[in-house]
Amino acid sequence: MMQHINIRHIQSQDNPFIAKIIRTALEEFGANKPGTVYFDDSTDQLYELFTTQLKSHYFIALVNDEIVGGGGIYPTEALPNGTCELVKMYLKKEYRGIGLGKQMMATCLQWAKENGYNQVYLETMPELKNAVAAYEKLGFKYLNSPMGNSGHNGCDIWMLKAL
Repeated sequence: MMQHINIRHIQSQDNPFIAKIIRTALEEFGANKPGTVYFDDSTDQLYELFTTQLKSHYFIALVNDEIVGGGGIYPTEALPNGTCELVKMYLKKEYRGIGLGKQMMATCLQWAKENGYNQVYLETMPELKNAVAAYEKLGFKYLNSPMGNSGHNGCDIWMLKAL
């Protein structure tokens, strides 16, 4: 069956669906630990977070009109000028490994570049090794310590990519 993929801006009614996708993915990899987005109150209110914060944007991935994931760009506090963070990038299990994550990341990075950012930072965990490999392929480089003030002390891999 042909799958119709659509990437669009987040809408308020998307909140419970994307929060469930994020938390389910973290549970699946045993990464549902304190200091991660699993416990962020904002995970339940992504529409509000991204529509009230300037220079931020969250995208929703749909396959055949079903919400299957999302990812965003956020100007995390205390990041250097011109730097944003790639945040809350998660897909449902059955939609990983088909190139959708790469397409989502490309959409986010393009939006960041078009909106004046010159580098993108991210934080992740070793439990998410497939995501880490995808970030490496996209040209993200490892850092020795975190940047900015994301509040996610449960993440211990930090990466940066120039746009």
